[in-house]
Amino acid sequence: MAKTIEAAALKAMINDGEELALLDVREAGQFGENHLLFAVPAPYSTLEAMIGDLAPRKSVRMVLVDEGDGISEKAAARLEGLGYTDVSTLKGGVHGWTDAGYKLFTGVNVPCKAFGEYVEHAYHTPSITAEELKAMFDKDEDVVVLDSRPMDEFNRVCLPRGIDCPGAELAYRVHDFAPNPETLVVVNCAGRTRSIIGAQSLINAGIPNKVVAFENGTMGWRLAGFEPEFGQTRTYEGISDEALKIAQKRAADVRQRFDIKTIDKTGLEKLQAESDQRSLYLLDVRAPDEYRAGHLPGSFMAPGGQVVQGTDVWVGTKGGRIVLIDDTAVRASMTAHWLVQLNVHEVYVLIDGLKDATLEKGDQPANVLGLDDVNAEELSPDQLEKELAAGDAAVLDVGHSMDFRKGHIEGAVWGCRPVIGKSLAKLAKGKKIVLVSKDGVTARLATRDVQAQTDASVAVLAGGLDAWTAAGKATVESEEPVDADAIDYLFWAHDRHQGNQTAMNTYLDWETDLPRQIEADGDTNFWSKPA
Repeated sequence: MAKTIEAAALKAMINDGEELALLDVREAGQFGENHLLFAVPAPYSTLEAMIGDLAPRKSVRMVLVDEGDGISEKAAARLEGLGYTDVSTLKGGVHGWTDAGYKLFTGVNVPCKAFGEYVEHAYHTPSITAEELKAMFDKDEDVVVLDSRPMDEFNRVCLPRGIDCPGAELAYRVHDFAPNPETLVVVNCAGRTRSIIGAQSLINAGIPNKVVAFENGTMGWRLAGFEPEFGQTRTYEGISDEALKIAQKRAADVRQRFDIKTIDKTGLEKLQAESDQRSLYLLDVRAPDEYRAGHLPGSFMAPGGQVVQGTDVWVGTKGGRIVLIDDTAVRASMTAHWLVQLNVHEVYVLIDGLKDATLEKGDQPANVLGLDDVNAEELSPDQLEKELAAGDAAVLDVGHSMDFRKGHIEGAVWGCRPVIGKSLAKLAKGKKIVLVSKDGVTARLATRDVQAQTDASVAVLAGGLDAWTAAGKATVESEEPVDADAIDYLFWAHDRHQGNQTAMNTYLDWETDLPRQIEADGDTNFWSKPA
């Protein structure tokens, strides 16, 4: 049975230097509104689909956080059933934390976002405003704009003349984009932090060009009254031999300057042999298409610039070991030099790890713990359609709330896993309860919760709503659930992507205020090494 710990005990654990998987098991909307600084989102609705990757070592010290509503206890029981041996819950959840006088944070990837703001102050990263850049465009001055976001974000909205070159690719490819040292290099993102980190990466790498971060990103461009571009796909194509040679020399200098640890294949094997005592994460920081073409077994696809932006997407254990992998050591080294300054994990760069290695192709395989142990009847789309027509079944959709709004089986009731009890009460009595989610996985994971709260027969739709629509069967749209009930969606970050000026200003104010907040919290140990 999971232990319960007080907030003061958890505060001490965060700073004691030992590994800690601090997991917030609330849903995404709840997490984004307020959470502990180093808490990693691991929502109960999809816990088994995330935990094997977030916390691969089952003996890791683990603390779960909720609203003080019993979800942590449910999650703890499930984790113990999956073999985790040192699970505790925070007494009172986030309310117990604030009652003890400690801070909560709004947003996502907060330590990494705060680190970006810290970098700007520590390194005095130069910047350029929208008005200044627009004037340069109008004069057709020698400037190249490199967008440090992934292609999907770049495609959604970008600056005029912008070229997609995600974070870790910048120092790797900049020479091909700006071979003339007189060319001004502008790095931008949607807001602030990836612009700052990207620009300072190039400065730290020692490129001869003047480099500036674009102030406030695409939001800043729109707030200045200028029109961005939409649907663009401009990006890099390969890398020249000269650019590669220069980039490798600069990366080696960065490794030396920032005392980055390197290992070879033998060193990696040693860390892997110790993975039952120390948590180990293998992060391949190359571009997604390179990862899919061939990667080390057990490694995660984690494009380098995004790892710096949101380490907690891949790494759920504070103090765990991270091994960064690429084919030339450039992107891994530039990623590592930021992660060591973030000062949360033990970081290594793998040298020549892909050379002559046996590689796997394709995407990272799904790692859903306990899925095969689920005991529930499966219905095909045709079988469910017949049972619905006969009035013998009722559908409970436990998938994402926004997916439900876009399309669900007519008559279905929505309710993600933490609120299943309320949703069950809305279903007609005396019918078989059929659980549905987009791909069927979340539905299977929720069967235990439903079976624990009803005597009715429980089944799942095989293949989920994807199989239902693939079979040509109809879905309906809805305005349900209402925003207040959609706890699995982070509305806080949504409107800024739609060009809402108030939302954009609120977001930018939030980012710039993070250094003050983390200083008050006292749990970060960022460091820097300005020239």
